[in-house]
Amino acid sequence: MPFQFTGFADEAEKSLDGQISTLREVGWSSIELRLLDGKNVCDQTDDQWKQTWERLQAENIFVAGFGGQIGNWARPITADLQQDIDELRRVAPRMREAGTKFLRIMSYPNDPDNPLSRADWKAETVRRLKELATIAEGEGVVLGHENCSGYGETAEGYLELAEAVDSPALRLIFDTGNNSLHDHTTDVTWDYYQKCRDQIDHVHIKCARPGEDGKYVTCHVDEDPVQRRIIADLEATGYDGWLSIEPHLKAAVHAGQDVDDSGEARVVWVEFAKRLEKLVSTI
Repeated sequence: MPFQFTGFADEAEKSLDGQISTLREVGWSSIELRLLDGKNVCDQTDDQWKQTWERLQAENIFVAGFGGQIGNWARPITADLQQDIDELRRVAPRMREAGTKFLRIMSYPNDPDNPLSRADWKAETVRRLKELATIAEGEGVVLGHENCSGYGETAEGYLELAEAVDSPALRLIFDTGNNSLHDHTTDVTWDYYQKCRDQIDHVHIKCARPGEDGKYVTCHVDEDPVQRRIIADLEATGYDGWLSIEPHLKAAVHAGQDVDDSGEARVVWVEFAKRLEKLVSTI
């Protein structure tokens, strides 16, 4: 099996101990870090990170990626760039310590209250990403752009950014469900994948199907046919990296939907993981 499995376990449990326990339940030994007790790992103090890292080391858990906040849905193109520079500078040494390559970023959604023209939006996004990529190169980490919020939410937009920034420190994290959920069709996800396949260094697994009103909702991996199509093509084209689950079935960080104390989110997360493994085993 060419793929390695990991995931955002903050969609199963709030605490690091709970997240580690969830991984153990599915037999995985890697995590993609994002929220720990409601706080983004990139915002931890040095002492908090030291405790996190020591706990992960004690449990032999590898960190496949950091779910950062740079350029995300909460930081539009008019937001202060310095907060992103500070985040990158703060987290890069921790990534090196953990042997982690990818810091997940996005590409600055346009400001809904004071929108820029598309040309100005692109120019400012490129300016910011060039500055961040230069820092990332020097720090030895990769900015993994997720096809979610910002100028790169479309394949065409991302390819424009990749060409203009022209840095090995900017690569693509392809999420297999975001575009389907945004545009209510899996065709756009396959189109994005095909156009950007040679840019993909990391994969998030999220799945979507039509809901009762025709709009797409999250679902399990075997309920979304584009998942098999993408995974099969990844294998055929030599991808041997991570498949990182981000189910958004019981929790969605961007929507303020956190896990509760019922344990249901963990049950769903574990089921999602097992159904992904089963699908992959048939390809």
